Amino acid sequence: MQVEGQQYRSIWLSEDGESVRIIDQNRLPHVFEIAELNAVEDAARAIEEMKVRGAPLIGATGAYGMALAMAGDPSDAMLTKAYSTLLETRPTAVNLRWALDRLFGALKAVDPEKRVGLAYRMAAEICDDDVLACEAIGLQGLGVIQSLAQTKSGDPVQILTHCNAGWLATVDWGTALAPIYKAHDLGIEVHVWVDETRPRNQGAHLTAWELSQHGVPHTVVVDNAGGHLMQKGSVDLCLVGTDRTTATGDVCNKIGTYIKALAAYDNGVPFYVAVPQSSIDWNIRDGGDIPIEERDPDEVALIQGVDDSGSTVRVRVMPRESQAANFAFDVTPARLVTGLITERGVCPATEEGLLELYPERRSAEQDGFR
Repeated sequence: MQVEGQQYRSIWLSEDGESVRIIDQNRLPHVFEIAELNAVEDAARAIEEMKVRGAPLIGATGAYGMALAMAGDPSDAMLTKAYSTLLETRPTAVNLRWALDRLFGALKAVDPEKRVGLAYRMAAEICDDDVLACEAIGLQGLGVIQSLAQTKSGDPVQILTHCNAGWLATVDWGTALAPIYKAHDLGIEVHVWVDETRPRNQGAHLTAWELSQHGVPHTVVVDNAGGHLMQKGSVDLCLVGTDRTTATGDVCNKIGTYIKALAAYDNGVPFYVAVPQSSIDWNIRDGGDIPIEERDPDEVALIQGVDDSGSTVRVRVMPRESQAANFAFDVTPARLVTGLITERGVCPATEEGLLELYPERRSAEQDGFR
């Protein structure tokens, strides 16, 4: 995607062929700053402190974290330590474990002297695959927007999104924003209602910044405005991403997604979830079994912005004596999801719907053969 006319991915290998560069998302939207990762500890901090976030990008950063670890010490002990260090950073996004398991198994199977090159090649492959998957999601979801546009008589398709599921949450293109970019680029009139997404304001900080860079019309609204907009007929489509989707179609996404799905269901608004295969957890069938990350309460108590001088400041928005709880995600039951938009097509949020798109996951027992 473009930043002031220059093409960027959200993570890339430096010119030295070893260190890794990221866009520090904690500095956006006011400052565009590139940070460098030189060791596995840097990658772990970047994930934990949310300099990088979004399930696909977390997985890609974890993969490069393993490569950085091998560049420093390709021993079995470091391989195990790096895996554990990175896995502990954030528990909810399944892409992290998916990427780490993929590298750990491959690296464990080769001699230490072969691990550095293999790790970097696999990390690059994970990034390239993510770009292809996200662009494919954009093309698959484009059909949903085109169908709605045909009913609008030239008026913009009104889309409500939550959190950030754009190119900053992936390696490029994004998941939920990819169909929006594709539609906009084809000249389809769209307008995006951007949930601010408290407490970290990924919508107001990141989604709004992305859409501004791409020239997509949008309006930032407070999180609780979604239901009102739907009641007034101002939303044609809800489109969100996911950090983990179960084998049966339950969707775990940023806190607040569930109440948007409830409002959409009550008002007859289609509610779609953009999900790459890497975000599907085939080992979990019930969304209630997904681990929900609880983050630092200060993220609720404090809010970050810039003052009139352009300096970044954090201010307290609640009494010091009050306690805060910071649940990072919630689960939307499959019954509230109109459809899942994947790189292979759009399907119902059901086990059978997913298996139709991913038949390689269908076991002999599920096919009725024992």
